[in-house]
Amino acid sequence: MISKVKNAMSTLVGGMIPHGHHHPSGTGQNSGSSEGLPPRFPYGRPDFLDLTPELLQYSTEHASRPVLMLRRDSRLPWRTGYAEVINAGKSMLNEDQASCEKLFVKKPSGKHRSSPLQEDTGDATGIPLHFWGVYDGHAGSGAAIAASKLLHRLIRDRLGEVAHLLENPASPPPICLAKNGSPYQATESKKGAAAAAAAAAQQQGEGAAAEEPDAISDPSIRYHMEKVVSMESLVMGVLENAFRQMDELIEKEKASYTISGGCCALAAVQMLGKLYVANAGDSRAIIIRNDEVIPMSNEFTPESERQRLQYLGFLRPELLGNEFTHMEFPRRIQHSELGKKMLFRDHTMTGWAYRTIVEDDLKFPLIYGEGKKARVMATIGVTRGLGDHDLKVYNSNIHIKPFLSCCPEVKVYDLSENKHGPDDVLVMGTDGLWDVTTDQEVADAVSTFLSGCDPSDPMRYTLAAQDLLMRSRGVLKERGWRLPSDRLGSGDDITVFVIPLAGHEGES
Repeated sequence: MISKVKNAMSTLVGGMIPHGHHHPSGTGQNSGSSEGLPPRFPYGRPDFLDLTPELLQYSTEHASRPVLMLRRDSRLPWRTGYAEVINAGKSMLNEDQASCEKLFVKKPSGKHRSSPLQEDTGDATGIPLHFWGVYDGHAGSGAAIAASKLLHRLIRDRLGEVAHLLENPASPPPICLAKNGSPYQATESKKGAAAAAAAAAQQQGEGAAAEEPDAISDPSIRYHMEKVVSMESLVMGVLENAFRQMDELIEKEKASYTISGGCCALAAVQMLGKLYVANAGDSRAIIIRNDEVIPMSNEFTPESERQRLQYLGFLRPELLGNEFTHMEFPRRIQHSELGKKMLFRDHTMTGWAYRTIVEDDLKFPLIYGEGKKARVMATIGVTRGLGDHDLKVYNSNIHIKPFLSCCPEVKVYDLSENKHGPDDVLVMGTDGLWDVTTDQEVADAVSTFLSGCDPSDPMRYTLAAQDLLMRSRGVLKERGWRLPSDRLGSGDDITVFVIPLAGHEGES
């Protein structure tokens, strides 16, 4: 087993594997029985590009890598800019996907109260919500396409469940809901009992209000009064739950459809004057405001999540399949080094220390490699995302999904607290952009480009996205795609949104 994993890693690090960014290819690691099942959604590019079949075919040309962008007569909300380009040959199709939607959050009607996913009705009433999402697929585009079609609808529906709280942010949220989804209303006698209990608790010096006795007849619903729940935390919780539900939906539907691979997911939601950015993976979002760069996401990689992964391996060693160790060493340990001392670190450590090498330390490390070449179990280079339910270690029956989290990190930016000019933007991009371009380089490029554009040009943000994308892709030369500095350009799929922050001021 170890020799097979080492061979896989050797090939992977050498850059010879088509899915080298995230997965080894052709190793049988996705062993779900999906043969003969129809795809959940057919392959395509984002609907808002409105591509003809001829243009869709043209978009797959790896040699020329054409830039796809919005048509002049196509306007996304807020004049959002968008551009994309396929990779240089590491996968047959562009595994990036994107979505941009204006939705309306409304309280669920009776027939939809328990529905997992409501259909779009076109009803433009309720709380306006703007959504942007980029999905970086790996080992196939199936999961990325599914997420691009469904995640925003899950978010909208979950927000509908708390719409009665969002519409009245000045009112304290009810502590619990009745089974039908409406706020629970205590009877006068119960309110009196609660007041008496709270008064008794104060007299006894217990500080926090007491739990309301007999507040709800159903003992499965717990009723606490000591927590204050903000509107921000409600929306953040909805985003976290929607990502989890999207991941569960992919797993459930794999029984009926082919949904290949997995995907990193980066979503931005604007609602009620605030911008929420949820990230699960290694895509990135930054705000550029008055030439200042404000990071709105962190990448989740084997290195950034080392301690979480090692702790899980420590708690549940059976997940390591008796082939891996949760310990980390500066290099692979040889059998001849048993009994000698070697630097190491585990889930409790940020620094390094010495330990005496034992037999278990000869196993393959849970996290192997460094930087962009770091892999979990020699297989995948990201630690958060959607899908990958069938992902296994090379030529084994060891599942990797337990180490991969679908939970996003959510950051909040208050749009109403800041005055934004026409050149202040949110840039969202898959890692194909950021692999060769720093945050500051992106900010400088966008600011320089926008300053030279006519502010009334409806295409200015799409042209800025195109310029940014072409800077990272580079120009095809004899030695591959090269940047002006002659460094290698990005060979990955690249997807970019440029979203003007002043858009919320002119559009409800």
